[in-house]
Amino acid sequence: MLHVKELESGYGPMQVLWKPSLNVKEGSITSLLGPNGVGKSTFLMTVFGSVQPWAGQIIYDGEDVTQLPTHIKVDKGLTLVPEGKHLFAGMTVYENLIMGAYLKRAQQHKEESLQLVYTLFPRLKERSRQMAGSLSGGEQQMVTIARALMTKPKMIMLDEPSQGLAPLLVKQVFDTIEKMRAQMGLTILLVEQNADASLGAADYVYVMHEGKIKAEGTPQEIKSSDEIREAYLGL
Repeated sequence: MLHVKELESGYGPMQVLWKPSLNVKEGSITSLLGPNGVGKSTFLMTVFGSVQPWAGQIIYDGEDVTQLPTHIKVDKGLTLVPEGKHLFAGMTVYENLIMGAYLKRAQQHKEESLQLVYTLFPRLKERSRQMAGSLSGGEQQMVTIARALMTKPKMIMLDEPSQGLAPLLVKQVFDTIEKMRAQMGLTILLVEQNADASLGAADYVYVMHEGKIKAEGTPQEIKSSDEIREAYLGL
């Protein structure tokens, strides 16, 4: 579904990505792990088009999309849930969700998508008329993910979805991520610092450090390597 080859990018003169390559199989959950500041978010934003790639290639769904603008990538079914909770605080939960269904194909399935989102996040149905800014941190994270699902994506990239959440809410978020794959057939690329939770959900794992991919393998292979766990994951 997604093939990234030797990607380079950065900000101004500062290079952040140093030729990482990564593959995400259709229908899988792939995790990109690593400590803060190693380039994980920059990787997602470069794939998405928010940061301009300097070199390398991005193949999505069999098409070279390296230089395509972000809105075209979204139209092709690729979406990103960025780090943090980017909500319209003065609008209701329902209004925030409907904002996600702005594409023509998404509008045609708006009610269907809404019911699916409410199935995945029953709390949001209960809170549908409540102002998004008044929700708890966990509920706001649910709205952020749910709004991205309203675009009818084929692949979703999640940047630190469990950041700042209590352990019980972290479990709920990861349970939902697995449901998104199982019930919606979504392909998921997950960036996380919570290595234990991420390893538990993923089919395949990449470990990034200093803008490069330092290791890759199945969750079991990553867990069984003391060197990788200690050097890059702090476990």
